[in-house]
Amino acid sequence: MTTDLDPFEQGERAARKNIPAEANPYRDGSDEHALWAAGHEKAAGELEANQSEGT
Repeated sequence: MTTDLDPFEQGERAARKNIPAEANPYRDGSDEHALWAAGHEKAAGELEANQSEGT
């Protein structure tokens, strides 16, 4: 099992840990930056949806 996550998975994990999107560690404009941001946005959206369902 590998511990290296792809940038998308890293972004998802960051969102679940409440790390802001501005903390993206990749160079702006790079493919990795875009993947990390997409993962973060996906997970953040899921978390927000789950919170609104619970209220």
